Amino acid sequence: MVGKSREHYLFVTGTLAEPTLRNVLADLAPRTGFDYSVAVMPISIAALMSPRWIARRLTVPPEVTRVMVPGYCLGDLKPIAEVAEVPVERGPRELMQLVEHFQRGPERNDYGEFDIEILARLDGAAMLDAESLEVETDRLANDGAEMVVLGGPWDDRRLAATEAVRVVHERGVRVGIDNADGATVTEAVAEGAELVFSVDARNRRDACNWGVPVVVVPDAPGTLDGIEETLAVLNDAGVAARIDVGLDPIGFGLAASIERHIQARRRWPEAAMLMRVSTLTETTTVDSAGVNLTLLGICQELRIGSVLTSQRANWARSSIRECDVARRLAYYAVTRHVLPNRLDDRLVMLRDRRLHPPAPEALEKLAARLTDRSYRIFAEGGLLHAVSAGVRLVSNDPYDLLQQMLADTTRPLSPQTAYYLGYEVSKALTALRLGKNYRQDDALDWGMLTVPELTRRERRALRLAGQIQVPQAAADGGKETPTSAPPRTAGVRKEDAPQEGAEASNDQEPGT
Repeated sequence: MVGKSREHYLFVTGTLAEPTLRNVLADLAPRTGFDYSVAVMPISIAALMSPRWIARRLTVPPEVTRVMVPGYCLGDLKPIAEVAEVPVERGPRELMQLVEHFQRGPERNDYGEFDIEILARLDGAAMLDAESLEVETDRLANDGAEMVVLGGPWDDRRLAATEAVRVVHERGVRVGIDNADGATVTEAVAEGAELVFSVDARNRRDACNWGVPVVVVPDAPGTLDGIEETLAVLNDAGVAARIDVGLDPIGFGLAASIERHIQARRRWPEAAMLMRVSTLTETTTVDSAGVNLTLLGICQELRIGSVLTSQRANWARSSIRECDVARRLAYYAVTRHVLPNRLDDRLVMLRDRRLHPPAPEALEKLAARLTDRSYRIFAEGGLLHAVSAGVRLVSNDPYDLLQQMLADTTRPLSPQTAYYLGYEVSKALTALRLGKNYRQDDALDWGMLTVPELTRRERRALRLAGQIQVPQAAADGGKETPTSAPPRTAGVRKEDAPQEGAEASNDQEPGT
């Protein structure tokens, strides 16, 4: 049997990155199992290369089976593919990310399934007007909630329960209702409510007439008392039910309440269950993502098919989206008996999973090799670095670093460039404080909360193309506004890359 032949990659780079690239590949290729060649383009900054510019200068050896260009090479790669006559792919933006790029596992086409339903509780719905309720409903549904549960109280209201249910239902979103008496529930069900909270000994007879599923709670909080009897009454009437035994806050019986969920599953092995995860996220002043993942993992293991969450507390404002990611991670981990590790980085928001800081000696060599006076910003070793031709400025204070730049009269900074560098240094400082990777001109990676940023070069190209409007008040601090928000990966078309020395004016461009 003939084995599969090894890939032979042709890595395209610039003169500044060549030594580092060769060092990385010398170690990576033997361990990963591919052959390689390096094509060094006649430009120092690889980030400034365009596909068309590369295509006019690229020579591809016959043994090459695949071409890889830097991640900063934006735009359509078709011109390179036509010259190379082999597949062309865009690699990572930073050289040190090549290791992870080649050592990552196969694409998991089966990842993303889930079987836990997210219910979003909207307290104070009665105090909203119809328009505000529509906005809130759309926001919760867009975040991933399958149902909006309207919470009372329904006295002294702007909207009656029936009106609120109608508004949500007309938005095409499933709706449940809580904290309402029997008559109000009957009216709400007629308007489209399809789940009612909460049923116990006091209203289980009424629940038999509502005609929709209900959530069953114990007669006495902190126990399982009365659940068996309520389930029997509902079952005789053909009413579907979900059991909610209650989740208690830290300091008020959290461990016991988790044990209660386990006991309920053992006692009613086939019953539908619900967990109020918002009880913990809303009463614990902590970023909610880890709490949500832990609770969703417990739900997955106990086959609890519904969670009730809320985004009322600011620290839990992304709970629905967190639960959406968490249920996918938990489903994959539990059904395949694997750790929920390296499957999905979207919940890694405060800190990055792995750091790729530049080596101090690499920054020294970079300063020696640069020929233009633009500053490149780095965050390494707890310090901020600004590197330019023959210069390496270092400080732990962003104001001090910027003052060093301004003090160099051989590299005068325009107000626009000074503002740009200040913004980048601020991002670099944030990365240092939190343990995140910093890459000049890139948004910091906040997991699922990341907002992509246009680079300075992309903004210039879009302005020239008339796709960014500059307001009259721009000189007073107004922001540039894209006429239509282009996708971050759309790229910027430029006929040619800048020649050496083109950056001597310090009209700042991306780092290497």
